[in-house]
Amino acid sequence: MDEEAPLVAELSETKTQPKSHTKDLHILSFAFLLIFSAYGAAQNLQSTINTEQDLGTISLGILYSSFTVFSLFASLVVRFLGTKNSLVLGTTGYWLYVAANLKPTWYTMVPASLYMGFTASIIWVGEGTYLTSSAHSHAQDNNLHEGTVIGHFNGEFWGLFAAHQFTGNLITLALLSDGQGGSTSGTTLLFIVFLCSMTLGTILMCFLSKRGGKEDDGLSYSLVSFYSTMVSLARKVIAPLFDLRMLLTIPLIAYSGLQQAFVWAEFTKFIVKPALGESGVGGAMAVYGFFDAVCSLAVGRLTSGLKSVTLITCAGSFIQFIVLLWLLFKYSVTSGVLGTLYPLLMAALWGIGDGVFNTQLNALLGMLFKHDMEGAFAQLKVWQCLSIAVVFFLSPYILMQTMMVIMLVAICLSVAGLLLLTLQVEKAFSRTN
Repeated sequence: MDEEAPLVAELSETKTQPKSHTKDLHILSFAFLLIFSAYGAAQNLQSTINTEQDLGTISLGILYSSFTVFSLFASLVVRFLGTKNSLVLGTTGYWLYVAANLKPTWYTMVPASLYMGFTASIIWVGEGTYLTSSAHSHAQDNNLHEGTVIGHFNGEFWGLFAAHQFTGNLITLALLSDGQGGSTSGTTLLFIVFLCSMTLGTILMCFLSKRGGKEDDGLSYSLVSFYSTMVSLARKVIAPLFDLRMLLTIPLIAYSGLQQAFVWAEFTKFIVKPALGESGVGGAMAVYGFFDAVCSLAVGRLTSGLKSVTLITCAGSFIQFIVLLWLLFKYSVTSGVLGTLYPLLMAALWGIGDGVFNTQLNALLGMLFKHDMEGAFAQLKVWQCLSIAVVFFLSPYILMQTMMVIMLVAICLSVAGLLLLTLQVEKAFSRTN
């Protein structure tokens, strides 16, 4: 009996050892880096390589319109499949879209865009739910402050995710820097390399742990009646719109989509290309991605609660506000060193702002809507993608100055909404105490 005592003690120590969930965080982050290094660079090239009848731009508009519509249903799909299965399935749309660029026609790009809109909606709702669930579990199992862990997890994920602009555009520069530009042979090799990167990302996603009690029995949802499914859908889509916290967050969500689309549709076309030429677009976007990644990692470490989210978001908004004023009133294309430096400086500052919005928005939703993460992250993608789609469809018809005025108004409304949200939550918290 005495001989067995050490073994029992050893087993009990093993059982009580805190479980770390950082492995899943690392896997998820690197998988997204591999997938979006390919997709992000391919997206940046659409307006320059698929120019016939604006195929590239229109396909992106279709993609984000599809993304918006399917985001309304994404939370149900994620609950049905489970977050891990949703993440793996979600990669297939990105793979198909990049593959369609090997033979870009209306018959390949449009169906690929529509399907990717569906898979993108579930991969992003799945990502937000999986990442926040991992952070909650890690905080509980290790007795850590929940807000701090959510901030750290979002900081690492969005830091590595933002690096996709840097790595993807460096690959583009390396393979297309010999002057082939939009030639078939150059782009064919590039997209084959992209497909290999995305395949590795999909394989890596398969090594994620399953999360949540319903993860393993997602197929049991097939027995749910049509009526209850529709009721659940209506609740997930409509109920958040009656929550004052979500209503105050929506302007910030919409602006985060606007500022991303501004880089893809306006900044590269009207600021970078005239100053640096078409070959300089990849370099400027690499600078943007580098500072986006560094900022995401840094501010994620500084995030600890609602007040820190508010302060950091206001700082990021102020930086982009200054850049917009600079572009609207002071900037003009010049030659020489300053003509090269100014677009790169703007790309760096804009990347810092994007890093702030990515990390803080996801941390904010994870803190406020922990009991309905699928619904909250579905709302995030609905409003983000709607604003992105609007920019892609409107950009050929409105002046850049008009777009910047719209964004200045949007950034003021989003900051005002965030400040009101902070006051409302703090007031409710003080009442409960």
